[in-house]
Amino acid sequence: MSADRPEDNQRLGSDAPPAPSDFRTALLRCLGGEWPAPCPLGPRLRDTIRQDGYRIESVDYEVEPGDRVAGLVMIPDGVDADHPAPAVAVWHQHAGQWHLGKSEPAGLLGDPMHHTGVALVKEGYVVLCPDALCFEERQHPDLAGGAFERFEFLRLVVAGKSMAWKNILDMRRAIDYLSQRPEVQAGRIGCYGHSMGSTHTWLIGPWDERIGCLVGNCCLPTYAAIHRTHLLHCFPNFIPGLAAYGDTPDIAALIAPRPLLLNFGETDSGSPIAEVREGVEKIAAAYAAAGTPEHFEAFIEPDTGHVLSARMWEKTREWLARHLRRA
Repeated sequence: MSADRPEDNQRLGSDAPPAPSDFRTALLRCLGGEWPAPCPLGPRLRDTIRQDGYRIESVDYEVEPGDRVAGLVMIPDGVDADHPAPAVAVWHQHAGQWHLGKSEPAGLLGDPMHHTGVALVKEGYVVLCPDALCFEERQHPDLAGGAFERFEFLRLVVAGKSMAWKNILDMRRAIDYLSQRPEVQAGRIGCYGHSMGSTHTWLIGPWDERIGCLVGNCCLPTYAAIHRTHLLHCFPNFIPGLAAYGDTPDIAALIAPRPLLLNFGETDSGSPIAEVREGVEKIAAAYAAAGTPEHFEAFIEPDTGHVLSARMWEKTREWLARHLRRA
């Protein structure tokens, strides 16, 4: 079978945008169907770590019966129930580092480039950093790293669902948890993610309107680009059957009219830039149709790869401040 059949490229790169309501229905079906009724969170405080200017609370909460997620909540000094603050959920990256999850953005492990939770809590936000499925405290004792991730992806597919469905469910529960924190200002919750965390950002966006501001850094691999370049990517990007109805930019377009910033590196091979440029035009058109063109911005940094650059972080900080603090 040829890998370059013209009809495949035409279908995957169709210029005809799906109707938003029809696409949303198809997307939910492809993801795995309706979300289950939420079980009680049953949050537990496990430990408190004092840092300079803030504290970190190690917590866990239940996302589905029998499935508890560990997270790190970062709270600035002076923020409490009487003095609440805006909040940001930070979805961590993949990078093939299954031993890292929440602890990297919380500044306890990993690359200082991605200690983004620390930077945000120092700006006065309450920050939640949870573990994604298969990472850090959600690893399997017998299946190492990628083996467990492959197992979970295939287990979910056999069950008629997808890794993306499970990730979205877990993120919705993270927002449930943040919303219940007395230190968090109601109506001022945002999210940020790099790489796989960016994928998580545009995946959760259409399904939780409590997230009033979203930023994704360095990840919008379209199916057109994935098939053109034979790109292997992390499992949340692969939603069974979706290519018959649309592509990943169509998912991000469903976030309109809520504010969305997407940053990209021009030379990032994980998000081939030709298809990114086409994708952001489609998203921009959706925001224009919603009457809020100013609520979408795409920044492409020249001669830059798969990183969180100083300029990307500056754009992120400005976007969050504009839409969470000045709203």
